[in-house]
This record gives sequence, C-alpha cells and structure tokens, in this order.
Amino acid sequence: MSENYDFKALGKDMSTPSKELETFPKPANVTAVRFTTDELTSFCPVTGQPDFNTVEIEYYPDQLCVESKSLKLYLWTFREEQIFGEGLAGTIAQDIFDALTPTYCRVTLEQGIRGGLQMTAVAEVKREELRQ
Repeated sequence: MSENYDFKALGKDMSTPSKELETFPKPANVTAVRFTTDELTSFCPVTGQPDFNTVEIEYYPDQLCVESKSLKLYLWTFREEQIFGEGLAGTIAQDIFDALTPTYCRVTLEQGIRGGLQMTAVAEVKREELRQ
C-alpha cells in the first residue's frame, strides 16, 4: 500500500536551508529513531570562529517521525548562526520535540577540538508525564 505524501523538500531540488521539519506517521513497531551527522556547523557568538560539530539526534516517536531531507535542511540553517554549542544542542532538541511531540528526545553534540578542548553537550526533552 502506497501512501500519498505531500513533502515540500523530499524529491525536490532544494538549494536553501529551511527551519521546517516535515513529518510522516510513525510506522508500526518503531520505538526509536537515531540520526548522526558530522556536517553541522555554526559560529562562536564571541569570537566569530567556525565551530564544527558532530550531532546525534535520538527520539522515541509517538505518532510522528521526521523526514530526513527536511532534517538535513533544518541543520543547514545553523551554518550562519552564532550560538554556543550547548545552546545549539538545546535548540535542536526543543525544535524536534515541538515538531514531533515524541515521548523523549535527546541530542548529543560534540564540538570539534579547539584550543585543546573537546566539548560535548547533551540536551533532553521529555513529556511532562515522564519528568517525575
């Protein structure tokens, strides 16, 4: 059985970033989804130097999953943004949570070594009933 999806990005020539996270209904029996990429860049808001990041996004879907091309275009929007890595992890986690309303979302961001320091930030967003 083929579903009819009306995605704005998937299957289309896209040459600009987008904050829109497109979704589709969660397939049966899917309990966790994980994306990893080392193609996330941003800028330090103080020095203006580029930050090169690896990010892992994991969520436990309830009703929706994120379409991967829209996620790539979303991550691309941070290329010109000035934001600390910790803030970037928190923003991505909240945006995924807001778009999908999963039961749980965790974003782990590892910033490339700069000045001899390695930074890892973890951001988690859970449904209220899980926060006890």
